[in-house]
Amino acid sequence: MMRNILSSADLSRKNIEELFSICDAVVSGKRKLSLKGNQTIALFFTEPSTRTMVSFVVAASHLGCNAIYIDSRNSQASRGEELADTARILSLYCNFIAVRINDHDKLLAMAEHSKVPVINALTSLEHPTQALADCYTIMRRKGNLSRLKIAFIGDVAQNTANSLMLTAAKLGARISLVGPKACKPNSFYLKESRKYGRIDVHDSIEEGLNGADVVYTDTFVSMGDEAEAKKRRRMFAPYQLNSKAFSYTKKNSIVMHPLPAHRGEEVTKGVIDGPRSVVWEQAKNKMVIEEAILLYLSR
Repeated sequence: MMRNILSSADLSRKNIEELFSICDAVVSGKRKLSLKGNQTIALFFTEPSTRTMVSFVVAASHLGCNAIYIDSRNSQASRGEELADTARILSLYCNFIAVRINDHDKLLAMAEHSKVPVINALTSLEHPTQALADCYTIMRRKGNLSRLKIAFIGDVAQNTANSLMLTAAKLGARISLVGPKACKPNSFYLKESRKYGRIDVHDSIEEGLNGADVVYTDTFVSMGDEAEAKKRRRMFAPYQLNSKAFSYTKKNSIVMHPLPAHRGEEVTKGVIDGPRSVVWEQAKNKMVIEEAILLYLSR
């Protein structure tokens, strides 16, 4: 049984399928699901959040679990307390800790010193809960991922791309990474993903998106990249997901974006708000997967 969810690399195909089975039970609502006893999750966030923070709080409440949101700026961590000590203390008070922090190594350090399960709620390297919600959304819409081509366009080296590529590959999907030659996919995640399936890298939008069942994009300026915002917007501008790029995909393809979206930048309004967008379903499924994770880790 898994103790933490820190990385998409931690999850086997069996783990993912077990989580999705719990998601189905959550969605069906046929029976009341809850955590045993009076449990609490601490949300320790050093980075801004809307969907991840709110969805975790609501997911916990659905299971009868208390949620405490801790903005690191208002904690002793802002005054120099070591994160290892923060993790030790939170694990004395709480049953789970969800951590949103830029430095992935700091997440690992907190997990090392916690006595309770730690969940990666985003680092600069990965966003495993988002990838799980994404793949669950695709499965609900398209069925078995092993028949599908998933194209990620834009910044193919960022955290969401890393986790989505690895999670979807484990489920048998073919992945197409589409971005400028100057932006190389993370070598670890590319190599690891290729152990499970076909991963293609393209700088040609037409080749990369041709025949895609799912097309996915994300912000061109991720958290921590603000100092290079102008440079990144110029580099990725040709890889905007617009009607022309979308036309290369299958006629029944779907559009995904983890939000927040910048309309007119990485995606146009007509695409993200169009009839084939599943962005809002995708966002709702963050809450579903987080309920499943809490139930899974408490077993």
